[in-house]
Amino acid sequence: MPFALNFVHPVLMWGLLGLMLYSGYLGFKASLIRKASPEDRKAMLQEHYGARHARLGPVILGVTLLGALGGMGVTFLKHGKLLIGPHLFVGLAVAALVIVTASLGPSLQKGKDWARTLHVATNGLVLTLFGWQAISGIAIVQKLLSSAPALAPVVS
Repeated sequence: MPFALNFVHPVLMWGLLGLMLYSGYLGFKASLIRKASPEDRKAMLQEHYGARHARLGPVILGVTLLGALGGMGVTFLKHGKLLIGPHLFVGLAVAALVIVTASLGPSLQKGKDWARTLHVATNGLVLTLFGWQAISGIAIVQKLLSSAPALAPVVS
């Protein structure tokens, strides 16, 4: 397996973490619209925070699931088995929670307050777990780098 393939998963996951944070920012800005004065609300509505937030949901869902499968696939191809440990279990929990939060979409569109509360709480947990996941992944990448074969010098 090409050495560079080991790094597709971590780079993708760090990009996903950034996308999740940006989506959270958009969701927060959309929530402020409900509390804004009429003139502020008019200006804020032109930014389409809610629609931009909602459009990122399916992207986050897809990248999370493909990233989780890709990470497990590369691990299996490299070791012939999955490495059972906290990184795997937290990754699976993140994937499951992203599915839960995505399933709230129809209720959110109907304006259900319980769905909004659950959506925010679930995504807070996702970000907490995924932040830990990103940090624990650094240790895994460092281990991969330390076990990488040294490049031979080019002699001309």
